[in-house]
Amino acid sequence: MEKRKGRPPTKPSELKDGFYLELRNKGSNSAVKIRREDMDEVAKTIKQYERVKIVNYLGEVKAGRWLDGKNKGKKTNG
Repeated sequence: MEKRKGRPPTKPSELKDGFYLELRNKGSNSAVKIRREDMDEVAKTIKQYERVKIVNYLGEVKAGRWLDGKNKGKKTNG
């Protein structure tokens, strides 16, 4: 195994601009965030996964802030 040199990063990563969904398996606590470019893609993704997984729409991110969803107005922290 190769050791990395230097100081580890401490700044939290920012989310890219786009629309975010959270996918989790039924009965699971862990989730995966996925990003889509527009609402049409979000609707297709929800339809694709809704039978097998629990799908939550998190909202739209623009310039490091949530524009809608349950985190509206808050900053993003990856």
